[in-house]
Amino acid sequence: MTKFGPCAICGKPAVESYKPFCSKRCADIDLNRWFTGGYAVPGEDADHADVVPSSPDEVSRFDH
Repeated sequence: MTKFGPCAICGKPAVESYKPFCSKRCADIDLNRWFTGGYAVPGEDADHADVVPSSPDEVSRFDH
C-alpha cells in the first residue's frame, strides 16, 4: 500500500480511497468549505469597467 501524507483536514494518515483525506467525513468538510466560500483567494473587487464583453449579450449585462 502506498503511503500518503497526513489528511488535509485533521492530520491523520490519509487513505487511498479518500486521498488527500482520511475519511469521507473529512472529504465532506473540505467540500463544504469550497461550497460556502471558506476557501478564497484574497484580492481586490472586480471593477466592471475593466471587464471586456466578448459578445453583444454581455454588453447589455454590464450596462446596468
